[in-house]
Amino acid sequence: MSKEKIKISEAMWDFMPPEYQDMVDRATYGNNQRSWKDIGSSKELIEQHSLCAGCPESIAFRYILASLPNPEDTVMVGSTGCTSLVFPHVAIQNIHSLFGNQNAIASGLKRALKVRFPDKIKDVVVLAGDGATVDIGLDMTMQSWFRGEMFTTICFDNELYANTGGQESGLMQKGFVSKMAPVGKLFEKVRLPEIAFESGCHYVACLTVSKPNRVEKVIRNAVLVAREFGPTYVQLYTPCILEIGKQSMEGLDEMKDAEAIGQRFVAKEYMTDNVKAFLKEQDAKDKAAKKAAKAAAAAAK
Repeated sequence: MSKEKIKISEAMWDFMPPEYQDMVDRATYGNNQRSWKDIGSSKELIEQHSLCAGCPESIAFRYILASLPNPEDTVMVGSTGCTSLVFPHVAIQNIHSLFGNQNAIASGLKRALKVRFPDKIKDVVVLAGDGATVDIGLDMTMQSWFRGEMFTTICFDNELYANTGGQESGLMQKGFVSKMAPVGKLFEKVRLPEIAFESGCHYVACLTVSKPNRVEKVIRNAVLVAREFGPTYVQLYTPCILEIGKQSMEGLDEMKDAEAIGQRFVAKEYMTDNVKAFLKEQDAKDKAAKKAAKAAAAAAK
């Protein structure tokens, strides 16, 4: 989607809602320097949502959308869950899949886009919860990695089924008690990041969304690596504050506690040697581009 596609006919301008006018005036479509810092002033990717107040998923969603290298040519594949309530508010092409089959849908979509647009980069990004990724959809998730499908899978790890009452998921902590898991989880949290890397993912990251700069870098890395090498996986801790007994303002503290040294969400990355070299080169290009943009802005004053 380019900025031309959201342009308003001059004759129709006065009839369009002020929100749409504002979107056109301040859209960041086509801006390669877009970042999470634009969230407060540019709203065409996501302005509002229907999630609970203080929900970490809403924070993660904004950071992800602002971090996509090319949202104009990105298709996101979602699954049943809290995230499916947000996709109708998102100004990026998206598909809603059945619960668990999101990676199968994304596999066919990515291949079809390559045939339909052979000379254009079309990114596919899967976004689903822990139930759809590691429980009900684990087979289709892993099979896409085994086949080397060239798209990114992002898991919002709530550590339980957030939108259906708090049932136990494979990513729940051992011993954790929730409303619909009264005896507590009996086995350890599934080590999906390590499994992903062992299953053929070229780049894997596990972190919380408490630090926007880090989230932006990881999402960008994952999408760029998927274009060049193959499947990538990102696991983001987005706790359901209601189901774990927290107040709406305590989501950020919960994530910070989980990423402290020795805790289960200390930020970690896995990547192949080829990817490591690729990302180092990409970092150098990004720094040069930012330097050039800064110099151009200074010259224009």
